[in-house]
Amino acid sequence: MTKLLLVGMVMTASLFGASNVHEFTLNSIDGKPAPLSAYQGKVVLIVNVASRCGFTPQYAGLEALYEKYKDRGFVILGFPANNFGGQEPGTNEEIKTFCSTKYNVTFPMYSKISVKGEDKAPLYQFLTDATGSEIQWNFTKFLVDKDGKVVARFESKVTPESPDVAAAIEKALR
Repeated sequence: MTKLLLVGMVMTASLFGASNVHEFTLNSIDGKPAPLSAYQGKVVLIVNVASRCGFTPQYAGLEALYEKYKDRGFVILGFPANNFGGQEPGTNEEIKTFCSTKYNVTFPMYSKISVKGEDKAPLYQFLTDATGSEIQWNFTKFLVDKDGKVVARFESKVTPESPDVAAAIEKALR
């Protein structure tokens, strides 16, 4: 029992001791392991999303942003989360169907996770540690450079169409 506990503590410590987002593997929306190391050399926008939120129409802007920059080495990763007001109650399959039929989302989507609280996903622990504050609501955006380092954070009210978002992406793509 002691050895098992020690191994678990070492594994947890190594997760939280990550130096960049490429060290994390989460499940895709289809439930298959999808390592973020696949995005090494790309600029990544990580967004916690929800289907029943006042900010849900941002999916359209996110998809437009993805289409605009994807050929230049940019990708958006959507992480459904039900941490705020129960605004993402669906299953992964329901979320996938909603995103593809309502907003024609083609950027990678991941399985539903927790972005806040005791069960916060290690990736989101890394992101909030890197920026110094907890997630306040759905559609918080983290811009990650080609080396997997967080270079900007945009709160929910900052839309994907914002000139600040475009400027930060352009700078990271250079």
